Amino acid sequence: MKYVSTRGKAPVLDFDDVLLAGLARDGGLYLPQSWPTFSAAEIRAMRGLSYAELAARIMRPFVEGCFSDAELSRLTAESYSAFTHPAVAPLKQLGHNQWVMELFHGPTLAFKDYALQLVGRLFDHVLKKKGRKVTIVGATSGDTGSAAIEACRDRAAVDIVILHPRGRVSEVQRRQMTTVLSSNVRNVAVDGTFDDCQDLVKVLFNDEAFRDEMNLSAVNSINWARVMAQIVYYFAAGVALGAPDVPMSFSVPTGNFGNVFAGYAAKLMGLPIDRLIVGSNTNDILTRFFEGGVMKTDGVVPTLSPSMDIQVSSNFERLMYLSLGGDGAAVDKLMNDFRQNGAMVMPQGAWTTMREVFEAYRLDDEETLAAMRALKRSTGETLDPHSAIGVAAGLKGHSRKDTSMVALATAHPAKFPDAVEKATGVRPGLPPHMADLFQRPERLDAMANDAAALKDYVRTFANRPKV
Repeated sequence: MKYVSTRGKAPVLDFDDVLLAGLARDGGLYLPQSWPTFSAAEIRAMRGLSYAELAARIMRPFVEGCFSDAELSRLTAESYSAFTHPAVAPLKQLGHNQWVMELFHGPTLAFKDYALQLVGRLFDHVLKKKGRKVTIVGATSGDTGSAAIEACRDRAAVDIVILHPRGRVSEVQRRQMTTVLSSNVRNVAVDGTFDDCQDLVKVLFNDEAFRDEMNLSAVNSINWARVMAQIVYYFAAGVALGAPDVPMSFSVPTGNFGNVFAGYAAKLMGLPIDRLIVGSNTNDILTRFFEGGVMKTDGVVPTLSPSMDIQVSSNFERLMYLSLGGDGAAVDKLMNDFRQNGAMVMPQGAWTTMREVFEAYRLDDEETLAAMRALKRSTGETLDPHSAIGVAAGLKGHSRKDTSMVALATAHPAKFPDAVEKATGVRPGLPPHMADLFQRPERLDAMANDAAALKDYVRTFANRPKV
C-alpha cells in the first residue's frame, strides 16, 4: 500500500514512513493511494471475530508490505488485551433503532485509546526495525494527550512532548497527563487555545531543518495510523447490527474531524453507512460549513465539552481531497486561502458531494446539559457532555427510522465530573485504576504561544543526558 499527500507535492510513501512522518512535507495529510474494499461476503465473515481479530482484518491492507499478518495480529491482541470490557467497544440500546457505542473502556477512558494503544506499539516495532529514535510533539484538546502519553511512556525509542491549552481542559484530563512522570514524557501548558497549540505543532513540522534534526513524529490525528485504527470500531458496530445486510448511520461528536472521517473511510471500504452526523458545541465551524458550504473561523469559546473547542478541523482536509477528486493543487489553494483569510468557499460540486453523506447539528451548553438530563431520565445512562452531544445530534438526524443510528460515546463521564454533576446531580467516580489520580504528584511546564521558545524546549529535552 502506497500513500499520497492531500496537497500533491510530497513523496509517495509506504506505511512505515507515513507512520513516522505524521504530517507530509508539503503540509498535507497522507491518505492511501487506493482504498481497499470488502465484499458483502467478506463483511459477513467478520461476524464472531473478537475486536482484536477484527482490527487485524480491517487494517491488514493498509500495512501490507510493512507488517506480516502474524506481526499485526500480535500487536492488535496486545493493544486491546487491557481494555476493561470484554467486547472492547460495547453497544447499548437507547431506544428503537437507537444505540450508543461506548468507546471509553481503555486505559485513559477515551476513544483515543482505541487508536493510540496500537499506534504506540506500531512505533515501537518500526523504530526497532529501522534502528531509529523519534521525538513526538503533539497538541491536545484534552484526550489525545493522555492517550498518547499512556501509549508512549517508558518506550526507549520515543520522547514525547504534549501541548495543551492552559486552563481549557478538565482537571481530570490535565492530571492524566501531568501525573505521568516517565523520563521520556513532558507536558506543556500553552497560553492560548487548542488551535494555537495545533498551529505550534505545525510550525515545528513545517521547519524541515528542525524536523530532521529532532526526528519529529506525530500522534495527532494528522497521522494516518490514528485514523486507520479508528475505522475498526465502525465495522465492529456495523457487523454487530447486521451489516452488510442492513444500512446504518453514525453520529459523532467531533471538533478535529478525525473520528468522523474514519467513519467515512469505513463507508468507502464497503460498510453500508447511510448518514454521518457531526455533533458540534458552540464552536460550530463544522456545522456552519455543512449548512452553507463556507468554512470560516470564529473565536473559540470555552464550553462544557472542551475537547471540541476547536475552530481549525485538521482532518477535514482529507475529506476535501476526496471530494475534489484527488486534486492536490486545489486543496493546497483552498487551505492557503483558509490560513491567510480565515475562510474558504468550497466549490459547489464538492460541497454537494459531502452533503450526500454528512449533516451537522450544534448544541450550546444549556442544550448539552438538557440532553444529559433527558438521557439520564429516559434511559438511565450517564453520559459525558461530548457523548451527549453525539446522541442528541443523532436523534435530530435520525430521519430514517428503519435504519439504526449509532452515537459514539467518546469519553467516560468521570473525565468531566463537574458537567455531569451539574446536569444530573450525581458526581461520577473514577474507576479503581485512577482512584488516586488527585493525590498523584504532577509535572508540568508553562509556555507562551511562541514557536521559537517551543523549539528550544524540544531541543533541550531531546538532547538531555539519558540516564
